[in-house]
Amino acid sequence: MDLLWETTGWLGAVAILGAYLAVSMGWLKTERRFQTANLLGACAFIINGIFHEAWPSVVTNIAWFLISTVALFRMRSTEHSMNSAIDNSHVQFPGTLDTTGQLAVIEVLTRNVPGDIDGQGPGK
Repeated sequence: MDLLWETTGWLGAVAILGAYLAVSMGWLKTERRFQTANLLGACAFIINGIFHEAWPSVVTNIAWFLISTVALFRMRSTEHSMNSAIDNSHVQFPGTLDTTGQLAVIEVLTRNVPGDIDGQGPGK
C-alpha cells in the first residue's frame, strides 16, 4: 500500500510540473488541459500528503485544487456565454434579401441624392 501512495505523489508531481513546463515553453496555453493537470496533480499531492501527514503540503494543495477548480468553472461559463452570443447573432436565411446597410452603399456608389431625378446632383 505504501507503494500506491508514493506512486500517487510522484504522478501528481509529474502532472503539475509537466503542465508548468508545457505552459512555460509555449507548448500549451493556460486552458482546460493545463488547469485539469493542475487539479489532478493537486489531488494526488493531497492524498500523498495525508499519508505522510505533511499538513502544510496538504493545505497548499487544497488551495491549488480550489484555484484550478474555480479557473475551470470560469472557463466553462465563458465558453457558455460565448456560445450563446454566437447563437443570438443575425442569421441570413437562403432566398431572403439582407437589406442591412445596402441603401447607404448604393447612394454613395451612384451619387444619387434623395429627390435627384437625373443623377446629376441638386441644381445641375
